[in-house]
Amino acid sequence: MRLSSAGPVNRDNHVVICGPRLSPIIAQVLEGDDNLRFEKDHAWHLVDQHTGERYRSPQDEDGSAGDFGYLGRLPRLDGRGTFLYIAGIHAIGANGVVHFLEHNLAELYREVRTKRFSTLISCRYNPDTLEITESRRVTPIYRHES
Repeated sequence: MRLSSAGPVNRDNHVVICGPRLSPIIAQVLEGDDNLRFEKDHAWHLVDQHTGERYRSPQDEDGSAGDFGYLGRLPRLDGRGTFLYIAGIHAIGANGVVHFLEHNLAELYREVRTKRFSTLISCRYNPDTLEITESRRVTPIYRHES
């Protein structure tokens, strides 16, 4: 999904699946997350700002069938709610986040309810079928509000 204005993000019950390099609006919203960041040097990766750990896609490092994704409930630009945000370092990483949600949604909801948060998800997949075979959370759930 490519967003060309703030309007599409300002909807109730909205889910956005899009990398920050494709959408300046999403990149702007992600700047507000003091916990997790997308960064780029020789390749895109995710960084835990608290630990300094860098999560680099196994695809980029050794060609193996894995990736990382970002999952968060982020503030709408109009200040009147939140939206669910999913992105992978590569597209398959977003699939890994969806796989994680399919298997852990009830537990995640018990932890965060409707509050803002972000976390990183690791996934592995079958390189022949691109089917996600496992997904797990690799950072704490960072809450964005007290």
